[in-house]
Amino acid sequence: MRYAPNPDPVVQEMLRATGLSSLDDLFVDVPEEIRLQCLLPESRGATEMSARRQLEELALANYTADDSPIFLGAGCYDHYIPTAVDAIVGRSEFVTAYTPYQPEISQGILQAIFEYQTAICRLTGMDVANASMYCGGSALAQACVMSAETTKRKIVLIPATLNPDYVRIVETYAASGLFEARIVPEKNGLVDLEALEAVLTAEAKNVAAVVIQYPNFFGNLERVGQMIAATKGVGALSIMSVDPIALAMLKSPGEWGADIAVGDGQPLGNAMSFGGPHLGFMAVTKKLLRKIPGRLVGETVDSEGKRAYVLTLQAREQHIRREKASSNICSNQALNALTALVYLAFVGPLGLKQAANASHRIARYAHSELKKAGFEFQHDAPFLREFAVKVDDPRGMNRYLLEWGIIGGYELKDGLLLAFTEKRTREEVDELVYCMKDFQFGGAGERMTVDENADAE
Repeated sequence: MRYAPNPDPVVQEMLRATGLSSLDDLFVDVPEEIRLQCLLPESRGATEMSARRQLEELALANYTADDSPIFLGAGCYDHYIPTAVDAIVGRSEFVTAYTPYQPEISQGILQAIFEYQTAICRLTGMDVANASMYCGGSALAQACVMSAETTKRKIVLIPATLNPDYVRIVETYAASGLFEARIVPEKNGLVDLEALEAVLTAEAKNVAAVVIQYPNFFGNLERVGQMIAATKGVGALSIMSVDPIALAMLKSPGEWGADIAVGDGQPLGNAMSFGGPHLGFMAVTKKLLRKIPGRLVGETVDSEGKRAYVLTLQAREQHIRREKASSNICSNQALNALTALVYLAFVGPLGLKQAANASHRIARYAHSELKKAGFEFQHDAPFLREFAVKVDDPRGMNRYLLEWGIIGGYELKDGLLLAFTEKRTREEVDELVYCMKDFQFGGAGERMTVDENADAE
C-alpha cells in the first residue's frame, strides 16, 4: 500500500502531544458549512480507462478561460500565452532543474535565474532582483519585514486600496511582532492623501514603509509621486506593488524613486490554473542589496576566463545567516520564474507594450458601452485595464452571466470588478454588456452588433 494510516494508539499519542482531544480539533479553522458531513463511500479500484473517463467528466464541469470569455481579474489575469513559451519551458532540462547548490554542475539553471533577475530589473527600473518568491502577496510581506529591519521602525502603512488577499498575508506576517500593519483609508478608489500625510506627520519617527499598489486593487492609478514624496519626507521606505504588464505603459518603480518593487508574475506567461502556482518578484535599490531575501545569482569568470554563474548571496536561514536571515523562505519559484523570463524574451518590449495597450483599449471600450447601457461606476479615477461597476446583486449577476457562458468579475459589496486583457474582443464585451443590462434593468432588447472597423476610444 502506498498509504498506511496510523493505528489508533499512535493517533492518540500524537493528539496528546499536540494538546488536542480529537481529530476534529484539527479542522476547527475550516468553516462548518464547507466541511464534509458524512463519510466518503468506499469504492473498488478502477481501470486506467475507467478512471480517466471519470476524471474527464469531472473536468467538463469546470468553466475555463479556453471555453468562456473571462472578465475576472483581481490579481490573476487571462493574458495570451504564446505556444512557444510552454514548448520551451516543458523541456526536460528545465522541468527537472532544482536548487543550484553546486555551481560547477548547475550553470544552466544559474544562467536562467540570472537572466530572469536581469529581466525583472529592466522591467521595474530597479538595481537588484532576487531569484523570485512564492507569490505577489508573500513578496510584499517580505518587503514589509525587510523595511522594518532596515529602518529599525515598526509601522508599515497599508492602503485600503491594496488587494485584500495581500492585506491578509501582510497581517499574518505582522502577527509575528516584526512590524505593525496599519491601514490607510481610501477615498474614491484611491488612497486618501490627507489621511496618509496625517499619519506620517503623527508617526514620523515610527513609520518604516508605505505600500503603494499600482494599479491598485480597483484598477485605479494612485498618485504615486505625491505618496513617495510624503514617504521620503519622514525617512521611510516606499514599497510599490506593481503589475508587470502595466509597467509596459506606466512609469517604473525605479523612475518613481521607489525603494522596493514587488509584484506577482502570473501575467507573464503563467496560466491562471484556477489560482496558482504563481511567482512573486522582488527588486530593490543598491542600498538594500544585502537585505533582500532569497538568492542572488551573479556573473563571473572561471579559471579559464570563461563566463560563469554563481550564487552571489544567499540570505536564507538554512545557510550561514541562520536566525539573522532576512527570510525563512527556502526556495524560489524557479519554473514559474523561467516561464516569465521566456515570455518576456519572446514578446519583447514591443509585444509587452502591445498587450498592455490592447488591454487598455478594450477596457475603455467596455467602460464606454456600460455607461451607455445605464451603468454607474464605483470610482471616477483613471484606470488601465480594470474597473468597478455598480450592480445591485453581484452574486446573482455572476450566476446569470455564467448561464450565458461568461465568467464575470470579482464580487464587491455593491458591484463587480471587471478585468479586460488583449484576449477579449468587442463581440465578447457586447455580450457581457447585453447580459449585465438584461439582469440589472431587464429587457435589454436586441443584441448589439459591432463595427469591426471602428476604433475603440
